[in-house]
Amino acid sequence: MSVLRNRSLTLVSLLVAALLAGMVLHPTGYLRPVEDAVFTMLAPLQYSFQWISARFAGWAQTLRDLRTLQARVQNLEETVDRLMIENVRLREAEIERANLREQLQFKLANPTYESLGAEVIGHDPSNLLHYLIIDRGTNDGLAVGMPVVTARGLVGRITSVYPQSARVMLLTDPASSVNALIQSSRATGVVQGQGRRGLTMRFVEQSEQVEVGDIVLTSGLGGNFPKRLVIGQVTAVKRNDVEMFLEVQVQSAVHFDRIEMVQVIQSFTPIDYAP
Repeated sequence: MSVLRNRSLTLVSLLVAALLAGMVLHPTGYLRPVEDAVFTMLAPLQYSFQWISARFAGWAQTLRDLRTLQARVQNLEETVDRLMIENVRLREAEIERANLREQLQFKLANPTYESLGAEVIGHDPSNLLHYLIIDRGTNDGLAVGMPVVTARGLVGRITSVYPQSARVMLLTDPASSVNALIQSSRATGVVQGQGRRGLTMRFVEQSEQVEVGDIVLTSGLGGNFPKRLVIGQVTAVKRNDVEMFLEVQVQSAVHFDRIEMVQVIQSFTPIDYAP
């Protein structure tokens, strides 16, 4: 232990002596060659240290910039998502207001009818669009045979009714038939459903004037539908001299695949469904 202690004291003494010698000799310039040699040896190490320090600082700044950029991108994505959701909500609210305006227009245009608004909750699963399911039923005073309309025109009539829902047969159903008339000439006939082919007006006399573009209304004959409900517009007229009647193609005024809300006319009782 004494040997190690002596060596440590000797080393410390030498370092102190060298430091003192350097402090004394540095002003005189005698140590300049030694200092230059030491500086020359240490310069590459110093340059390497500075280069590594600069690169490390650059990498650290790049990492901080990436983190900041990622945070900004995330904030922008959240803002876009929020705005998109808000836009969807506003669009749906506008569509709902448009539907309500249409229902109001029908009520204002037909003040003599007592009607009830209903929402479509089901369609014909075969995609043939022969019937709809609405969210009103016997609990709301609905009954079989009641006409169903939109602000655009006649949709059909109720064929089945349940406590909280009802089934509506559309005009396009092959079993559907409506007594109708041409608005301009007052020619009468029967509009029948043709499935995907739309509507055909039959039993119109050959002598009647029917033109493409004429409006077709319910005639009220037979007592199954009220008068003057819009059915649609004539799109084609087929004349055949050997036939007694014209065959008139009619485009419904209602887009059956887009119906969301309807009006059920409660104040009209069809003759064939009267108690």
